Amino acid sequence: MNWLLSAYGLRAAAWAFGIGIAGASAATAWAVPSLFFLGLVLPAAALAICLSFAYPPQATALWLAVLATCPEMWLGDLVGNGLLIIGVDKAVGLLIALVCVARYGPRRDIANPGLAFTAMSAAGLLHGYWPGLLLVDSLRSLVGSVAPFAFSFARLPPGWSRRVIGVAILSPYLILALGLVLAGLGLRPLYELEVGALRLGASTHPAFLAGFALISVYALLLEITRRARGAYLMLLGGDLIILLATGARGPLLIAAILILVVALMVPAPDWSWRSRTGLVLGLAAAPPIAIVAAPALGFVRVLNLAGQGDVTDLSNRTLIWPAYEAAFHASPWVGWGIGTDKVLVKVGTPLFDLIGTNAAHDEYLRIAVEGGGFGLVLLILSLALWLRFGTRRMAGGQRAVMICVFLAFAAHSATDNTLIATTASLMFAWVSAVFARAEAEALVCRRARQVRYSAHGALVDPPSRSA
Repeated sequence: MNWLLSAYGLRAAAWAFGIGIAGASAATAWAVPSLFFLGLVLPAAALAICLSFAYPPQATALWLAVLATCPEMWLGDLVGNGLLIIGVDKAVGLLIALVCVARYGPRRDIANPGLAFTAMSAAGLLHGYWPGLLLVDSLRSLVGSVAPFAFSFARLPPGWSRRVIGVAILSPYLILALGLVLAGLGLRPLYELEVGALRLGASTHPAFLAGFALISVYALLLEITRRARGAYLMLLGGDLIILLATGARGPLLIAAILILVVALMVPAPDWSWRSRTGLVLGLAAAPPIAIVAAPALGFVRVLNLAGQGDVTDLSNRTLIWPAYEAAFHASPWVGWGIGTDKVLVKVGTPLFDLIGTNAAHDEYLRIAVEGGGFGLVLLILSLALWLRFGTRRMAGGQRAVMICVFLAFAAHSATDNTLIATTASLMFAWVSAVFARAEAEALVCRRARQVRYSAHGALVDPPSRSA
């Protein structure tokens, strides 16, 4: 391979570029004192670009780890500009995805859900935007919707997949660790008090922590199916405790049901039935234990709401749904454009002040408004095909787990913002890593078969399901 296109050549070129930008920025800051802060920002940005280009797996893992802590919340508490921080988070992720494409080569992904969002955006532009939605705001929302799926357009190596999967597993513990530090410094409380109950939020909001813990459950179940380890089971139990402490009932219920289904029904030769039985019995014993302990654990939100008879309450979500339903009925086939959710219920209106958000907390309803029936069907179909193409090279047990994960994600999407929240970036980076790992493992097996058959004089590799 030409030296300029080799890994070492690319790293050398990236460092040379970064040093050049840093030198030019320092000279500018020295010559023009009014640009001093710009001279500080540009070298930092150049260094970040160089590191990303030289070490894409590490850069991706670091970005996801920082993203999981939700800097728009804990850093926003210190410096403000939470919306700007969110934009920078997603822009950095998209940049790293482009770096991965440049470093590892492009990959055809015709079922990528990001393409469905692009089609919805084009249809919304032709149809006409919802009053108050600007083109620049819609494009910004489009970038945020597409970015979580961008990594799937690169030929990701096993090292990249391994690091991303590791971050997905450890994300709730990273959030908890940072939350303990912030609480110790007196910068952010570890818990929130809501209607007489405590909710664990750490460095982020309890609902976000629950979302990351649920992603960790997804990743752990897949790894346990591949190779059961005691550490994975301990982390799985920790995730359930974190979910309970956040007070998020939907994610906790989804995680419990998913664990039961996988433990009882998914074949995994390395996962003993003794281990599975202990996990299932533990989950089965949790409800009666909770009932007995409820008087002493009234500070736990799930038990607190149960004591008030509000187990099925949707935290005022039903108050905002009529606004989305009316917008959908006004244009049921083609939607009002990506980003309509930001202006449908305006900030400062009585409804917004009452519930504190203008998000639908129902992705089916939001997509139906932004993309119409056309966009909703297209997105569901693309997700189904993406899953089908991504799992076709997986072993039966792993494929079954991924199908269950997507079904769990579909259920979670009915009561939460799963596609626009920060959690989506980690969720679909993890999915891209899982699919890329399956492709890499299938390629290794195919090459091994070719070597084996060529050694026996075969001229061609026999057909196989994984090919």
